[in-house]
Amino acid sequence: MAASPTIGEIVSLSRAQLPSPKTRLQGRTVTLERLGLQHAPDLFAVIGGTEPSNTSLWDFMPDGPYPDYEEFAATISLRAESTDPLFFAVIDTNNTTAHRGKAVGYLTLMRITPDHLFLEIGHVMFSAALQRTTGVTEAVYLLAEHAFHDLGYRRVEWKCNALHVRSRRAAERLGFVYEGTFRQHMVVKGRNRDTAWLAILRDDWERREKGVLEKWLDEGNFEQGAQKKSLDEMRADWGS
Repeated sequence: MAASPTIGEIVSLSRAQLPSPKTRLQGRTVTLERLGLQHAPDLFAVIGGTEPSNTSLWDFMPDGPYPDYEEFAATISLRAESTDPLFFAVIDTNNTTAHRGKAVGYLTLMRITPDHLFLEIGHVMFSAALQRTTGVTEAVYLLAEHAFHDLGYRRVEWKCNALHVRSRRAAERLGFVYEGTFRQHMVVKGRNRDTAWLAILRDDWERREKGVLEKWLDEGNFEQGAQKKSLDEMRADWGS
């Protein structure tokens, strides 16, 4: 008798949990807490207004820019009520920065699908004060570890405009693997958007990526704020 065709591995994992709006994730340089209207003034100072350095942050976002504080605050107020996407403010807790204790960006857990054990990190808005800092890596690490370890998901996705090279490179640096491009996926602000899809699987996270990120984030890897080893070097040392 002919063997039965393979139709996929049996998944014995339990249904994942929904993230709680009360979640607060604390790292060494940043803390993630639910976005609220109280964060609007700090955020507007670093991502709002009419300064070109701020308005350009919105080039690949579905909304913005926000030259007017009232409109910005109204948007933050609406997002504070959302549970999918669930918005987290990124609070700078680094003792060496001028923004200590202030919100310097936000990101979300979204497309939260417990039955199929996947969700997405999206709506990533990092101000210039946060970009190119340890806090960027730590913010994504905190959410990914929460999704995999605390909530029980097996896949965390990252999507971006295929033209947004910096976003894709940032995701790949953090361990996300490029899986393909959805052509003519969306129309955003009247323009075509092809969407690059990337993801980390829980098996890869537990086998390597979690350990690599934790080793890189360790205070011992930094001297006067500068890294001693890059993530790529850490990965090479870690092996496959």
